[in-house]
Amino acid sequence: MPELPDVEGFRRTLAAHAVGKRITGVTTLDAGVLRGVSARRLRETLRHQRFGEPRRRGKWLIVPVHGRPATMVLHFGMTGSLEWSELDERNRHDRVIFAFDDGELRYRDMRKLHGLCLLADDAELHRLLADTGPDALDVPKEQFRVLLRRRRGIKQLLTDQAVLAGLGNLLADEILWRARLAPQVRAADLDGTAADRLHREMREVLRAAVKAGRVPPRTTWLTGRRDEPSGACPRCGTVLEHGRVGGRGTVWCPRCQAG
Repeated sequence: MPELPDVEGFRRTLAAHAVGKRITGVTTLDAGVLRGVSARRLRETLRHQRFGEPRRRGKWLIVPVHGRPATMVLHFGMTGSLEWSELDERNRHDRVIFAFDDGELRYRDMRKLHGLCLLADDAELHRLLADTGPDALDVPKEQFRVLLRRRRGIKQLLTDQAVLAGLGNLLADEILWRARLAPQVRAADLDGTAADRLHREMREVLRAAVKAGRVPPRTTWLTGRRDEPSGACPRCGTVLEHGRVGGRGTVWCPRCQAG
Protein backbone atom coordinates (compact mmCIF):
# COMPACT_ATOMS: atom_id res chain seq x y z
CA MET A 1 0.00 0.00 0.00
CA PRO A 2 1.48 3.37 -0.96
CA GLU A 3 2.26 5.47 2.10
CA LEU A 4 3.79 8.92 2.45
CA PRO A 5 7.30 7.97 1.18
CA ASP A 6 5.86 6.30 -1.92
CA VAL A 7 3.70 9.32 -2.73
CA GLU A 8 6.69 11.61 -2.22
CA GLY A 9 8.51 9.40 -4.74
CA PHE A 10 5.63 9.82 -7.21
CA ARG A 11 5.78 13.58 -6.64
CA ARG A 12 9.46 13.60 -7.47
CA THR A 13 8.88 11.51 -10.59
CA LEU A 14 6.33 14.00 -11.87
CA ALA A 15 8.51 16.98 -10.91
CA ALA A 16 11.57 15.54 -12.63
CA HIS A 17 9.95 14.43 -15.88
CA ALA A 18 6.72 16.35 -16.51
CA VAL A 19 6.71 19.80 -14.91
CA GLY A 20 6.85 22.62 -17.43
CA LYS A 21 6.54 20.35 -20.47
CA ARG A 22 3.64 20.59 -22.90
CA ILE A 23 1.11 17.79 -22.52
CA THR A 24 0.60 16.46 -26.05
CA GLY A 25 -2.23 14.08 -25.21
CA VAL A 26 -4.24 12.44 -22.46
CA THR A 27 -5.55 8.90 -22.90
CA THR A 28 -7.90 7.29 -20.41
CA LEU A 29 -7.61 3.52 -20.71
CA ASP A 30 -9.97 2.84 -17.80
CA ALA A 31 -12.45 5.51 -16.68
CA GLY A 32 -12.97 3.55 -13.45
CA VAL A 33 -10.20 5.61 -11.83
CA LEU A 34 -11.75 8.98 -12.72
CA ARG A 35 -13.60 10.74 -9.88
CA GLY A 36 -16.03 13.50 -10.81
CA VAL A 37 -14.51 14.12 -14.23
CA SER A 38 -15.11 12.52 -17.60
CA ALA A 39 -12.35 11.25 -19.84
CA ARG A 40 -13.30 13.87 -22.41
CA ARG A 41 -13.14 16.78 -19.94
CA LEU A 42 -9.83 15.56 -18.55
CA ARG A 43 -8.37 15.38 -22.05
CA GLU A 44 -9.73 18.75 -23.19
CA THR A 45 -8.62 20.51 -20.02
CA LEU A 46 -5.06 19.17 -19.94
CA ARG A 47 -4.10 18.81 -23.59
CA HIS A 48 -1.55 21.47 -24.68
CA GLN A 49 -1.21 22.68 -21.07
CA ARG A 50 1.66 22.22 -18.61
CA PHE A 51 1.83 20.81 -15.10
CA GLY A 52 3.13 23.10 -12.37
CA GLU A 53 5.23 22.07 -9.38
CA PRO A 54 3.40 19.26 -7.52
CA ARG A 55 3.00 19.06 -3.76
CA ARG A 56 1.97 16.31 -1.38
CA ARG A 57 -0.44 16.21 1.55
CA GLY A 58 -0.10 12.83 3.21
CA LYS A 59 -1.19 10.32 0.60
CA TRP A 60 -2.61 12.96 -1.79
CA LEU A 61 -0.63 14.32 -4.75
CA ILE A 62 -1.72 17.81 -5.81
CA VAL A 63 -0.71 19.04 -9.28
CA PRO A 64 -1.54 22.56 -10.53
CA VAL A 65 -2.26 23.04 -14.22
CA HIS A 66 -0.65 26.09 -15.81
CA GLY A 67 -2.86 27.96 -18.25
CA ARG A 68 -6.09 26.66 -16.73
CA PRO A 69 -7.97 27.33 -13.46
CA ALA A 70 -7.58 23.67 -12.62
CA THR A 71 -5.76 21.34 -10.23
CA MET A 72 -5.32 17.61 -10.75
CA VAL A 73 -5.38 15.55 -7.56
CA LEU A 74 -4.35 11.90 -7.36
CA HIS A 75 -4.77 9.31 -4.64
CA PHE A 76 -3.08 5.94 -4.99
CA GLY A 77 -5.28 3.79 -2.77
CA MET A 78 -3.73 0.39 -2.04
CA THR A 79 -2.04 -0.38 -5.36
CA GLY A 80 -1.59 2.86 -7.29
CA SER A 81 1.59 4.42 -8.65
CA LEU A 82 2.83 7.07 -11.06
CA GLU A 83 5.46 5.92 -13.53
CA TRP A 84 7.54 7.67 -16.18
CA SER A 85 8.29 5.72 -19.36
CA GLU A 86 10.13 6.59 -22.53
CA LEU A 87 7.51 4.76 -24.56
CA ASP A 88 8.22 1.28 -23.25
CA GLU A 89 5.48 -1.35 -23.45
CA ARG A 90 2.53 -0.40 -21.29
CA ASN A 91 1.50 -2.29 -18.19
CA ARG A 92 -1.95 -3.89 -18.16
CA HIS A 93 -2.82 -1.85 -15.07
CA ASP A 94 -2.03 1.52 -16.68
CA ARG A 95 -5.25 3.56 -16.41
CA VAL A 96 -4.47 7.11 -17.57
CA ILE A 97 -1.61 8.17 -19.86
CA PHE A 98 -0.23 11.71 -20.04
CA ALA A 99 1.85 12.02 -23.19
CA PHE A 100 4.81 14.34 -23.75
CA ASP A 101 7.27 14.71 -26.60
CA ASP A 102 9.88 12.60 -24.80
CA GLY A 103 7.79 10.03 -22.94
CA GLU A 104 4.67 9.24 -20.96
CA LEU A 105 3.57 9.72 -17.37
CA ARG A 106 1.37 6.75 -16.44
CA TYR A 107 -1.14 6.51 -13.60
CA ARG A 108 -1.16 2.80 -12.77
CA ASP A 109 -3.51 1.04 -10.37
CA MET A 110 -4.54 -2.59 -10.08
CA ARG A 111 -7.47 -2.33 -7.63
CA LYS A 112 -8.81 1.14 -8.55
CA LEU A 113 -9.96 1.98 -5.02
CA HIS A 114 -9.23 5.68 -5.41
CA GLY A 115 -8.12 7.60 -8.46
CA LEU A 116 -7.82 10.98 -10.12
CA CYS A 117 -9.95 14.10 -9.99
CA LEU A 118 -9.80 17.54 -11.59
CA LEU A 119 -10.72 20.53 -9.44
CA ALA A 120 -11.73 23.96 -10.70
CA ASP A 121 -10.42 26.15 -7.88
CA ASP A 122 -8.87 26.35 -4.43
CA ALA A 123 -12.29 26.14 -2.78
CA GLU A 124 -12.86 22.68 -4.28
CA LEU A 125 -9.40 21.59 -3.16
CA HIS A 126 -10.10 22.85 0.35
CA ARG A 127 -13.35 20.87 0.47
CA LEU A 128 -11.62 17.73 -0.77
CA LEU A 129 -8.92 17.92 1.89
CA ALA A 130 -11.12 19.26 4.69
CA ASP A 131 -11.13 15.90 6.49
CA THR A 132 -7.40 15.28 6.02
CA GLY A 133 -5.07 15.92 8.95
CA PRO A 134 -1.66 17.59 8.82
CA ASP A 135 1.11 15.90 6.88
CA ALA A 136 3.00 13.47 9.13
CA LEU A 137 6.40 14.66 7.90
CA ASP A 138 5.63 18.33 8.44
CA VAL A 139 3.58 18.37 11.66
CA PRO A 140 5.48 20.28 14.38
CA LYS A 141 6.08 18.75 17.79
CA GLU A 142 3.67 21.09 19.58
CA GLN A 143 0.79 20.29 17.23
CA PHE A 144 1.60 16.58 17.44
CA ARG A 145 1.26 16.71 21.21
CA VAL A 146 -2.20 18.23 20.82
CA LEU A 147 -3.24 15.42 18.46
CA LEU A 148 -2.19 12.85 21.05
CA ARG A 149 -4.71 14.15 23.58
CA ARG A 150 -7.41 12.09 21.89
CA ARG A 151 -8.52 9.11 23.96
CA ARG A 152 -7.76 6.47 21.36
CA GLY A 153 -5.24 3.69 20.83
CA ILE A 154 -2.00 5.09 19.48
CA LYS A 155 -1.92 2.76 16.43
CA GLN A 156 -5.45 3.82 15.48
CA LEU A 157 -4.58 7.47 15.86
CA LEU A 158 -1.40 7.30 13.78
CA THR A 159 -3.19 5.61 10.87
CA ASP A 160 -6.29 7.83 10.92
CA GLN A 161 -5.86 10.13 7.91
CA ALA A 162 -8.26 12.64 9.44
CA VAL A 163 -5.87 13.04 12.37
CA LEU A 164 -2.47 12.65 10.69
CA ALA A 165 -1.97 12.25 6.95
CA GLY A 166 0.41 9.81 5.31
CA LEU A 167 0.94 6.87 7.66
CA GLY A 168 -0.25 3.32 6.98
CA ASN A 169 0.33 -0.01 8.68
CA LEU A 170 4.01 -0.45 7.86
CA LEU A 171 5.07 3.01 8.95
CA ALA A 172 2.92 3.08 12.09
CA ASP A 173 4.27 -0.27 13.28
CA GLU A 174 7.85 0.76 12.51
CA ILE A 175 7.50 4.08 14.34
CA LEU A 176 5.91 2.51 17.42
CA TRP A 177 8.59 -0.20 17.54
CA ARG A 178 11.35 2.41 17.41
CA ALA A 179 9.61 4.49 20.09
CA ARG A 180 9.18 1.34 22.26
CA LEU A 181 5.43 1.88 22.56
CA ALA A 182 2.80 -0.86 22.49
CA PRO A 183 0.27 -0.28 19.67
CA GLN A 184 -2.60 -0.76 22.15
CA VAL A 185 -1.52 2.13 24.42
CA ARG A 186 -3.96 5.04 24.55
CA ALA A 187 -2.52 8.17 22.97
CA ALA A 188 -3.85 10.35 25.78
CA ASP A 189 -1.88 8.30 28.35
CA LEU A 190 1.51 9.21 26.89
CA ASP A 191 3.52 11.68 28.93
CA GLY A 192 5.50 14.51 27.35
CA THR A 193 8.71 12.50 27.12
CA ALA A 194 7.03 9.60 25.32
CA ALA A 195 5.13 11.96 23.02
CA ASP A 196 8.31 13.78 22.01
CA ARG A 197 10.14 10.47 21.49
CA LEU A 198 7.34 9.26 19.25
CA HIS A 199 7.44 12.48 17.22
CA ARG A 200 11.23 12.24 16.86
CA GLU A 201 11.12 8.61 15.73
CA MET A 202 8.31 9.38 13.29
CA ARG A 203 10.37 12.14 11.68
CA GLU A 204 13.49 9.96 11.46
CA VAL A 205 11.64 6.98 9.98
CA LEU A 206 9.87 9.18 7.42
CA ARG A 207 13.05 10.93 6.36
CA ALA A 208 14.85 7.62 5.84
CA ALA A 209 11.89 6.13 3.98
CA VAL A 210 11.50 9.20 1.76
CA LYS A 211 15.20 8.97 0.88
CA ALA A 212 14.70 5.30 -0.06
CA GLY A 213 11.52 6.11 -2.01
CA ARG A 214 9.55 3.53 -0.06
CA VAL A 215 9.31 1.86 3.35
CA PRO A 216 12.56 -0.09 3.13
CA PRO A 217 12.48 -3.78 4.16
CA ARG A 218 15.84 -3.58 5.93
CA THR A 219 16.75 -6.35 8.35
CA THR A 220 17.55 -3.72 10.99
CA TRP A 221 13.97 -2.42 10.68
CA LEU A 222 10.81 -4.07 11.90
CA THR A 223 9.56 -3.91 8.29
CA GLY A 224 12.38 -6.24 7.26
CA ARG A 225 11.32 -8.94 9.74
CA ARG A 226 7.55 -8.65 10.02
CA ASP A 227 6.75 -11.10 7.21
CA GLU A 228 9.25 -13.76 8.23
CA PRO A 229 7.84 -16.99 9.74
CA SER A 230 8.56 -16.68 13.46
CA GLY A 231 10.28 -13.37 12.74
CA ALA A 232 12.44 -12.01 15.54
CA CYS A 233 12.77 -8.46 16.81
CA PRO A 234 15.84 -6.82 15.16
CA ARG A 235 16.68 -5.18 18.48
CA CYS A 236 16.33 -7.89 21.14
CA GLY A 237 15.67 -11.13 19.24
CA THR A 238 12.27 -11.82 20.82
CA VAL A 239 9.73 -13.50 18.52
CA LEU A 240 7.41 -10.84 17.17
CA GLU A 241 3.70 -10.77 17.98
CA HIS A 242 1.09 -10.59 15.22
CA GLY A 243 -2.48 -9.49 15.81
CA ARG A 244 -5.14 -6.94 15.02
CA VAL A 245 -5.29 -3.53 16.64
CA GLY A 246 -8.17 -1.27 15.72
CA GLY A 247 -9.08 -3.68 12.92
CA ARG A 248 -5.62 -3.50 11.33
CA GLY A 249 -3.02 -6.21 11.05
CA THR A 250 -0.28 -5.22 13.49
CA VAL A 251 3.21 -6.47 14.37
CA TRP A 252 5.11 -5.60 17.54
CA CYS A 253 7.76 -6.86 19.94
CA PRO A 254 6.23 -8.02 23.25
CA ARG A 255 9.48 -7.28 25.07
CA CYS A 256 10.57 -3.93 23.60
CA GLN A 257 7.01 -2.63 23.46
CA ALA A 258 5.72 -4.00 26.73
CA GLY A 259 3.92 -0.84 27.74
